[in-house]
Amino acid sequence: MSRDGQEESIEIDSAGTHAYHVGKGPDGRAEEAAGRRGFDLSPLRARTVKPDDFHQFDYILAMDSSNYDDLIAICPAGQEHRVKMFLEFAPQVSETEVPDPYYGGHSGFEHARPG
Repeated sequence: MSRDGQEESIEIDSAGTHAYHVGKGPDGRAEEAAGRRGFDLSPLRARTVKPDDFHQFDYILAMDSSNYDDLIAICPAGQEHRVKMFLEFAPQVSETEVPDPYYGGHSGFEHARPG
């Protein structure tokens, strides 16, 4: 259980706005970086966001403004309030978008957060 006792009441999932990698596992660099932190990503497979996600989850978080726009475009009417920018939940961070680690080599996955 987490320090605040909320671990069992939080469900987290990940999905993309495009089908480029559907069915594939995580990028090897992401798996390595996660593994060094005690997380096993090997069971994960890519999927796209589904309309049901907007009803199942309280929040649908976008990493950047392009993803935000894509999510709003597929969001069922009346569920737009669920779509937020990820870094809205990090008020101490001045950036509004999470840097994309994909083109940053191994170091991008080690530091896929604002400086």
